[in-house]
Amino acid sequence: MRRGLHRLLICTAALLAAGHAPAQNQPEAIEPAPHVAAWPDLRTGRTEGAREASYVLGPELQRGQPARAMLAERRRLDAALAALQPQRAGQVDAFVISVALDSDPVFAREAREAGRVLGRRYNAEGRTLVLAGPDGRSGGLPKGSLTSLTLALAQVSELMDGQEDVLVLYTTSHGAPMGIAYHDGDTGYGILSPARLSILLNELGIRRRVVLLSACYAGVFVPALASADTAIVTAASHDRTSFGCQSDNDWTFFGDALINHALRRNQPLADAARAAQTEIAGWEAERKLEPSMPQVSIGAGVAAWLAPLEARIPRGDTQPVGKPSTSD
Repeated sequence: MRRGLHRLLICTAALLAAGHAPAQNQPEAIEPAPHVAAWPDLRTGRTEGAREASYVLGPELQRGQPARAMLAERRRLDAALAALQPQRAGQVDAFVISVALDSDPVFAREAREAGRVLGRRYNAEGRTLVLAGPDGRSGGLPKGSLTSLTLALAQVSELMDGQEDVLVLYTTSHGAPMGIAYHDGDTGYGILSPARLSILLNELGIRRRVVLLSACYAGVFVPALASADTAIVTAASHDRTSFGCQSDNDWTFFGDALINHALRRNQPLADAARAAQTEIAGWEAERKLEPSMPQVSIGAGVAAWLAPLEARIPRGDTQPVGKPSTSD
């Protein structure tokens, strides 16, 4: 008996060594990513063309981050992602992501309140995620970064029905002609380009989307994101700056007009966007500022799914909060 058992063990070991283990015990073979390009030049003296090509890919650089801070930050993000609730079959659910991509406090304050306003407006309790680090008054939320936004979009894509549900994305940060800037103190840097955001949404199958972009030059995203099922509202045209992003503000002009005023009212998104455009134009004219020209693009198929979603907007309006963006 012992001799037979010994032979069985030897044969089993030989089979395993020869790669004949039972299929259920074999991990799936995954090929590693090949090195097909040279190490990118991270110096600042690159040619303009090379920089532009790099920005399209949505680069993100972290340097000097304390290890314990990184671990704590990852735990905050994991907890927030795990708390998101799945969609409800048979109705249009909204998933709200509000993200501050710059550590200037105005953006965190704006993102926090935008999450509250949009979550209430679109009945997204349990399906709202705010990525906004400390703002000098409150903390405890995960920070916004290109990585945290990417992971949030991926998590939402798994919880939503891509044929039924809607992503409502609000981003607030500084902007540049090549995209939205990610900047975390002196440790985090990056660019969210229009091409990168478009690729992410399409890769994840997030087809129905309301994209609200608070940043200078944010109109550069319109051509890349526009589709029959996409509604886009931006703080400025592709070649204009927007205003109100001083660190001690509670709101940018765009966030104040669109989120803090127009979207608190029971009115359709298109009407809210027009009201925000008018209000911003008035503020800029009073201060003799070059018009930012906020952009609105609403696809032909949006009404079919936005109407039932907006039919559930709470009837009662809420009052604006915080210091107005136009305060001197």
